[in-house]
Amino acid sequence: MGRQVFLWTVVTVALVCALAVSGVFFLTVLRGAAPPQAATPETEAAAETTSPPPTQAQTPPDWRLLLVNPWNPLPKDYQVELADLGDDFFIDRRVEPALTQMLDTARQEGMDLLVRSAFRTRETQQALYDNKINRLIAQGWSAEEAPQEAAKWVARPGTSEHEAGLALDIVAADFTNLTAAQADTPQQQWLMANAHRFGFILRYPEEKQSITGIGYEPWHYRYVGPEAAEQIYSSKLCLEEYLDTLPSPAP
Repeated sequence: MGRQVFLWTVVTVALVCALAVSGVFFLTVLRGAAPPQAATPETEAAAETTSPPPTQAQTPPDWRLLLVNPWNPLPKDYQVELADLGDDFFIDRRVEPALTQMLDTARQEGMDLLVRSAFRTRETQQALYDNKINRLIAQGWSAEEAPQEAAKWVARPGTSEHEAGLALDIVAADFTNLTAAQADTPQQQWLMANAHRFGFILRYPEEKQSITGIGYEPWHYRYVGPEAAEQIYSSKLCLEEYLDTLPSPAP
């Protein structure tokens, strides 16, 4: 009797194990594959990879065509020799003659212009960026979203053309607000139509925001030299698009 009970127990255990194994096999076949593995840090990083910038333009050796935007920061060793414009404003000394000529010509033609901003130190740019973030948060933006929104209007430190000494904010002397309404002033209309003659371009056109990464600024002018400025103006390109049309530099 004891031997029969023992044999029956062994048979029962064997049947249970066989059924368990068969059940797992059946479920695996039914699902078509093994359960997915947990995400690793590498796969999470790959999932979070953002799209490439809208332009891959390379900065040519010509200093006047230096590309500075959200995806192309200033070189860490970048240095600039400055010229004093008065009123505590400075600009790359190589740009000063063209700027002076443009402002003088505008004045002779009855257009009184005012420089609102020129060269900025990294510290000044950081302060402006932080201030924009704080103002956005005060308006209801979250602490996570505010820095991204701020960067559309105030370049992150290290990615501002002002730090390169090649850009200026120029406004009508009788209307100094940095708003879209600046574009409607006679002085700004004159600049938009004539700045290229002196080597300057309107850097952030309204219709190019997705390419430049910066919102519309009808007061921000950038020096690129007369030849490039004429081509950019006549072709209605922004700087990024223009650089894409240039031959690739020799290796």
